[in-house]
Amino acid sequence: PILYSYFRSSCSWRVRIALALKGISYDLVPVNLVKDGGQQFSAEFKALNPMRQVPALKIDGIILSQSLAIIHYLEETRPNPRLLPQDPKKRAQVRMIADHIASGIQPLQNLGVLNQIGERKMEWAQNCISSGFQALEQILQHTAGRYCVGNEVSMADLCLVPQVANAERFKVDMGPYPTITRINKGLLELEAFKVSHPSRQPDTPAELRA
Repeated sequence: PILYSYFRSSCSWRVRIALALKGISYDLVPVNLVKDGGQQFSAEFKALNPMRQVPALKIDGIILSQSLAIIHYLEETRPNPRLLPQDPKKRAQVRMIADHIASGIQPLQNLGVLNQIGERKMEWAQNCISSGFQALEQILQHTAGRYCVGNEVSMADLCLVPQVANAERFKVDMGPYPTITRINKGLLELEAFKVSHPSRQPDTPAELRA
């Protein structure tokens, strides 16, 4: 497999965690979203992913984009360890939380949107994340065990950790979100989350390396 990724992309990070958890070795091709006006806009990368976003994954003779679609494919073709619970209610909760982050928070504060917002980008990102986290904190109080849904790592957790990192980068006050903070802290102690961390990628700038 070949993963097209950017060290700081939260969507790429989700997929890196999934690949690490499932023990899938891959080659990483960095796509710098900032350099040269954004390498994702090159004709070469547009041919891989017409949406001109990372991640993209070449695997099993196909090219997939969209992080949750990639994770679902990995789950269906390489089911161990499981990232979706067998219980239908828990599985629905995992998908709900993953979608809450992947559709309801992250797109509103991603690079493309912030570039359009201009000088108010910090305030905009803080507002989008805080609004989403207020709802997420409430949801997790009903679903969480050690992790987002019960005591097993799931797709929801793969979305949570990169989003908390975004919140910290945009200086969101995490005080009102004790459940999110507790789960995030526990997940960051797991090896798959450590090796996939933005501070430990081949394209991480020297000053941001762990």
